[in-house]
Amino acid sequence: MYSKYLKVILLVLSWMFSQVASAQAPHPNIVLFFVDDLGYGDLGSYGHPYIRTPNLDKLAREGQRWTDFYVAAPVCSPSRGALLTGQLPVRSGLFGRRIHVMFPNDSHGIPASAYTLAEGLKDAGYTTGIFGKWHLGDMPEAFPTRHGFDYWFGLPYSNDMNSLGALDMTEVYRLRAKGEDEKVNASFGNLYEYFKDPKVEYWNTPLWKSSRSPNGYEDRVVEKPIQQDTLTKRLTFEAMKFIEENKEEPFFAYIPHPMPHLPLFPGEEFLGTSKGGSYGDVVEELDWSVGKIVEQLEFLGISDNTLVIFTSDNGPWNSANILLSGSSGGLHGSKGSTWEGGVREPAIFWWPKKIKPAVISEIGSTMDIYVTALALAGIKSPGITDGLDLSSVLFSEALSPRISMPYFQRGLLKAYRLNNFKLHYYDAVEDKLLDSPTLYDLSQDPGELQDVAADHPDVVDAINREAELLLETIPYVEPIFDLRLIEEGL
Repeated sequence: MYSKYLKVILLVLSWMFSQVASAQAPHPNIVLFFVDDLGYGDLGSYGHPYIRTPNLDKLAREGQRWTDFYVAAPVCSPSRGALLTGQLPVRSGLFGRRIHVMFPNDSHGIPASAYTLAEGLKDAGYTTGIFGKWHLGDMPEAFPTRHGFDYWFGLPYSNDMNSLGALDMTEVYRLRAKGEDEKVNASFGNLYEYFKDPKVEYWNTPLWKSSRSPNGYEDRVVEKPIQQDTLTKRLTFEAMKFIEENKEEPFFAYIPHPMPHLPLFPGEEFLGTSKGGSYGDVVEELDWSVGKIVEQLEFLGISDNTLVIFTSDNGPWNSANILLSGSSGGLHGSKGSTWEGGVREPAIFWWPKKIKPAVISEIGSTMDIYVTALALAGIKSPGITDGLDLSSVLFSEALSPRISMPYFQRGLLKAYRLNNFKLHYYDAVEDKLLDSPTLYDLSQDPGELQDVAADHPDVVDAINREAELLLETIPYVEPIFDLRLIEEGL
């Protein structure tokens, strides 16, 4: 009899100890890939017939592949700001009504008041590093190391900025105010010519190395111009070095690769190897990068305690040159538009033994990464965020807590999705209010070809109520990107 009771007691004690051990288990490492201008259809697992992405396809098979995953803006800077703050651009101020992204020599950047994902994870005991493009300010006070990152190796803005003979953005607006559009158009025309036959010396973009310690900050330019044909490889190896050095404690490795944003500079080993042209070469090298880092996680024996996320900042830049750009995978539109092709992105979540293989057709957003990652680290999102915790979907395949998605661009709510229906209020590219909103059933018509507003007046009314509530409750902040023009009297 006593042995029976003893067995029960031992089982209870064993369960209690397991719960304590679980509660004391180290927070998961987080590796976040955030590539630039990748199209929805540019990976093999998302249907591309020619670009080979075996490493990402493997993660998609072994983890979760999301089909309806959104960025908060269809261009670089506001999209990155939303990822790192968990807030819509109109809430954080990281947007512009006139200037769409941040440009070199801006006296403003991400505000000190923003509580970034890196700051949250840092508060939870993580070591934090960024390897790649920042694009939220190029003054020292705006550097990643002033906003939660311990180490940064990368670019302050896009790899096509500071191009040879290009006009400063303030000068562009000054010339336009004078009616001298021909000079502006000539400057941009030169840029497109550079894209066709890119050479390193065409772009005088700096590569920074920045670190912070109890003694302060150390910032230095590693090279200028960047040798872009070796950039993807160097960012990969820098990230791997960071992971090796911090494998004993929780770390956050943010890897925002600057490509496949134009100009395209595939590494020597990848040049001319893809049926997808130079764009395919670059994407296949990015796939190699993901593979190298995942291989390292497995070699170090830490993959079972590491969440790997892969997605992109916005859709492909088809307006530049269709032969140099990616595929929206049958979705309408591209970068710069609130059509699905501009804002819906590939999204893969991989964590061995934690995330079961699945295709998730629920709605998710990069803003949700912010809340989810902080929750995994035991940090409650401070203040008001626009993100939601996706943990229940990742670990139990529950329904997503997100059933709606607002589509903001240049401070305007241009469209709104509720469940499967998306209502457009504005032209998806221009800031032109439509005479009548157009409605699309994305479950049947992801290409947004057939307006069904007349068939579903109840749906239109429901979306209007949701959109009006959002606009009534969200506090519009002064657009930070436009401040340089205001200060110049433009």
